[in-house]
Amino acid sequence: MLLRRLWTLRRKCCTGPLLVLGIAVFLFYQTLMVDRNWFRPGQTNKRNKSVMTERNHVLLLKNPEQLITFLEVSRANNEVRRSKSSCVERAIVLTGQYVPSDTEVQLYQRVLQEQGYHVEQSRYAETSTSLKHDQRDGRDWSLLICLKDSEKSCLRKISFAHPQPYQKVNIIPAFVGAFFDMGGTCRFLMDSRLSGLPLPIIPSACAPSRPEQEWNPHHPGDERGPHTQSGQLANQGLVAMVKVYVMVTSVMPLTAFIHHTGLVKTHLEKNSYPAKLLGFFSQMLGPTLSLQASERMKQVINEVLTAALLVTTESQRCRLCFQFLTFTLHYDAFVRPVVVKVQTDLRFDGMKDPNFDGQITKEYLLEDMLKLLFPPCNSEDSSLDETIIKYGGCERRDDLCVSPDESQLLLQFYEQLRGAGSFHAMFPRSSHPSDLQDDLIQRFPSAEHSGKRAGFMDLLEQLSSYYTLRVRTESDGPAGLGLNKLHSEPSDSGQCVEPRLQQIYADPALVLTPPFNPWVKEYHSEVPFDIITIRIRPEPVSKHCRVRLDDHNGPSMANYPVGLGNSRINILVLDESGMEPVVITIYTLHIFRESRPSLPMFDEHVMCGFIQDCGLVVRPDQPCGLEPVPGQRSSVEPQASSRPCPSGDQPGRWVVPCLSCSDNRTCDWREVTWQPDNCYHPLLKQPELQKCMMDRKILFIGDSTNRGMMYYLMERVNTTLEDWDKAHDTIVYHNLNQGRTLISYSYYPQFWMQKSQRPTFQRALQQLIERSRPLENSPQTVLVAGGVQWLNLDHLKTIQQVLERERLQSIVVVVKSLGMGFHLPVDGIHTLSLTGLRKLDSMNKNILEGAKCLGYEVIDTFSLTMGRYKEFLQGRCVCHFHEVGKPSLPTVTAHRQQGQIERAAESVGRNTVGGASVQQTGDRPHPSLSYHVMGAVNQVYSEILLSRVCASDVHNATTHQHQHRPS
Repeated sequence: MLLRRLWTLRRKCCTGPLLVLGIAVFLFYQTLMVDRNWFRPGQTNKRNKSVMTERNHVLLLKNPEQLITFLEVSRANNEVRRSKSSCVERAIVLTGQYVPSDTEVQLYQRVLQEQGYHVEQSRYAETSTSLKHDQRDGRDWSLLICLKDSEKSCLRKISFAHPQPYQKVNIIPAFVGAFFDMGGTCRFLMDSRLSGLPLPIIPSACAPSRPEQEWNPHHPGDERGPHTQSGQLANQGLVAMVKVYVMVTSVMPLTAFIHHTGLVKTHLEKNSYPAKLLGFFSQMLGPTLSLQASERMKQVINEVLTAALLVTTESQRCRLCFQFLTFTLHYDAFVRPVVVKVQTDLRFDGMKDPNFDGQITKEYLLEDMLKLLFPPCNSEDSSLDETIIKYGGCERRDDLCVSPDESQLLLQFYEQLRGAGSFHAMFPRSSHPSDLQDDLIQRFPSAEHSGKRAGFMDLLEQLSSYYTLRVRTESDGPAGLGLNKLHSEPSDSGQCVEPRLQQIYADPALVLTPPFNPWVKEYHSEVPFDIITIRIRPEPVSKHCRVRLDDHNGPSMANYPVGLGNSRINILVLDESGMEPVVITIYTLHIFRESRPSLPMFDEHVMCGFIQDCGLVVRPDQPCGLEPVPGQRSSVEPQASSRPCPSGDQPGRWVVPCLSCSDNRTCDWREVTWQPDNCYHPLLKQPELQKCMMDRKILFIGDSTNRGMMYYLMERVNTTLEDWDKAHDTIVYHNLNQGRTLISYSYYPQFWMQKSQRPTFQRALQQLIERSRPLENSPQTVLVAGGVQWLNLDHLKTIQQVLERERLQSIVVVVKSLGMGFHLPVDGIHTLSLTGLRKLDSMNKNILEGAKCLGYEVIDTFSLTMGRYKEFLQGRCVCHFHEVGKPSLPTVTAHRQQGQIERAAESVGRNTVGGASVQQTGDRPHPSLSYHVMGAVNQVYSEILLSRVCASDVHNATTHQHQHRPS
C-alpha cells in the first residue's frame, strides 16, 4: 500500500531523487520491523512468520554446514533432556496373534529395552491397561507397536488425528486406507484426480488373494504398468520379481528409507531368496546398469507413495507415525519396473524357508528399523558448549531461526540419516522429481508439498544430499544399497568377540523358560506328545562366531527327534579363527516331551484295539487307528485265553480302554496292553523268574535295543539295577540272582568304525562265547541275538555254524527281530521312506520264519513297535524304546511321572504279558543307589523274552486263569 502511494506521489509532484529516498526509508523500516519481531515474542503475525521461514530456508540451503551444526547442537540438547529424565519411556507392544514367546515379540522386547524403553505387552488395545482412559486418558505412553492381527484394534482405539506430540505408532492410517483393496483395485487409484496418469502400478496390486507370480504384463486390465517408464535399458535378460522393504518414517512431510536387503527371484528360479539389492542388480546387469535399475526402482516407489499420500486427507496423516511397507516389483526384459503388489507389513511370500532364512532376515530388518527410529538413550549427563535459545516460537542459534515443528522433523530426519545402517534414504531425493511427480503436484495444488512447504522439503533434500555425499566420500562403495552384510558388525578382526546368540529359532516354535536372553545360557521347554521332531537353528550375534550343535564338529542347524521325557541339546558358540576351533560359550536346551494325553478310565468304556498308527501305515492291507475289540466292552483286562502262546511272534494288537474308539483323546493310555490273538504270554512272578534263571548263563549280542532288554532282565531278576553302562564292547555281569546267574553282552555292529576294520558277526559271537565260558550245551545256556535293522538271514546261518563248531547246538537261541527306527527325517543319519519301511516289514517276516525253521525262539519286535512308533525315547535313531536312569523323585505330578514311564515295574502286576506294569517284590533302594529301566514298549517285548526263555517253567506253574487287576 505504501509503495502504491509513493508511486502516485511521483506522478503528481515528486522528482526522481526524492522517490529513491522514500523507497530506501520504506525498506529500512521493514528490515527493522522484521529484526524486531525476531526478538519480541508474540508480536509476529503469520505473514511475517512466512517471510521469516522462507528467508531462513534460503540461508540454510546456502549453508548446509550451518544446518548440520544447528542439528548437532539440537541433538546434544535432546540427549541431555533424555538423560535428565532417566531415559525411561513407555512402549506398548500389542502382540495380536503372536504369543509372548514368539521370536518377533522377543525381538521388540529386547531391542526396545536396549534403547531405553520400558516395554509392556498386551494382545489388543482394548486389553491394555496403559491404553485405558482412566490412566491420564491413555497418554502415558510414547511408543505403540501393533503386530499382526492387532492393527484394527489400534485403529479403533487410538485417535491418530490428534496424537500427542511425543507419541509414535507403527501404523500410518493414510497408507492403510490408500492401499486397501476395493474389489480388486487399490483404493487410492479410484480417486478421479489420478485419472489418466501413467502410474507404475497395476490396479490389483493391493488385492490380497492375487499371487504376483500370476501377473501378466500384457493383461488388458493392467495396461498401466508396462508403459510407465520412458527410455529402455539394454536387454540383459533380467526378468525378475523383487520384493523391496520400505520404511516410511514420516508423512508430514514424507520421508522414507529403503533397506538394502530384498527378496528376489528371476524367471529361471522357482523360489525367492534374500539378497542385497545392488549386489543382485550388479550380478544380473553389471555395475553401470545396476545403478540405473536401482534408481528406477526408487523412483517408481516414490511415485506410488506420493500418489497414495496426496489422495488422503489431513486427518489421516499422523505426523510421528511410521510403517514398514513391502513393494513387489516386476522387471521385464527391458529392466522396466512396475509395482505388482503393495503390502502394509513385512512379507516374505514365495520363499520356502526350511532354514529360517526368511524369519532371520525379517528380524534383522525389524531390528534395523528399531535402531533407525529409536537411537539408544545415553543416561550419562553431558554439558553443552552452545545452547538453543527460544525466541518468538523459534529455536534460534546465531542468525538461524527454525520453527519447533520443523526443528523436530529436521532433527528426526538427521538422526535417521546418521543411524541409517542398512537403510538408504529414498525420499526426499536429491535428484529432480520425475515428470509424473510434477504432474501429481500440479493436480494437487493444496498439498503440503507445494507452497510454503516446498522450501522445507528442499531443506530435507539438501540435508539428505549433503549427508549421503559425506558418507559416500568416507567409504569405498556407494552408500545405501551396498554389499554390506545383513547387520552391522562391531569388529572385522575375524575373531569371535561377541560369543553370544542372537536368537534360537525352532520349528515348531518353542516356548522357552526363561524367555530367551543372549546372556542366559540354560533353557527349558515342553512340547506335546504329537511333536516328534524339532528343527533347531541358533543364530549368533556376530558373523565371526560359529554355532555348532552338540559338539564342535556338529551341524549349525539340524532336525532333532524328540523322545518321550527329557531331551538335551547343547549349543556351542565357537571361535574358528585359529588353527583349532575354541568353544567359548555353551547354551543348553532341555526339552520335555509329554506322554500321550490320557483320560482316567470310567466305568462306562469300551476296549479299542489298533495294529498300526494312521500317521504311518506300514501295512496297507491292515486297518489303522482304533477299532472296537469284539466281545470286550466293560472289562479292563483283555479277553481271557486259556492257551499260552506257542511263540513270540503270535499276531496281536494293542488294546486300550476308551470312551469312544473314534477319538483317541478319550482313552486311558496308561492302561494300554499288548494282546496276542487267541493266546497269552504268561508273566512270571518274581520267585518263578529267579528259579528259572538259577545257574543259567544268558548271552546277548546286538545293538542298544538288545542291551535294553538285557538290563530289563537284570532288574527283574535282582529287583534292582545297581550297575549299568552304555557298553559298546563286551561286558560280563556275575552279580545276578545271588551270584547264580551270569549275563554277558557284546555290542554289534560297531558302526562307528571303518567298514573294513569292523569285527565280523562271526568274530563278535565267538569272542562273546569265549568271555562267557564255561558254557553248557543245554537249555541252561541262552543266546539272545538281534537289533534294530541289521539282522538278516545270513546272520542266522552264522549263528548255526558257530554253535555247531563250538558244540553248543542244544542251547536256547532267541532271535529278536527288527524294529521301528530311522523313520524320521533326522540330519546326519539315513532315513527310511515309507517304501523302505514296508520292505523292512517283509524282511522281518522272512527272518522270523527262517529262525523258527532253525528251531530258534523268536520275538516279533517290529509288530510291537510299529503301532507305537511315536513313543520312542532318547536317541537320534528314534529306535530306542527304553531308557536307563535314576528313578524319578516325586518332583513332578504323579500323572506326568506315570505317563513318562507308564508305571513300568511299579504297580500291581497281572499274570499275562502285555500290560503297562508288572509286579516287583522287595523294597526299592534309594534312587541315588540304583537305576531303573523305563519304557513300556521295551517292557512288553522283554517280558515276552522272559516267557520264552522260561517257557517250560511257566507251563508247569501257570494255571489257566487271569487275575483281575485291583482298582
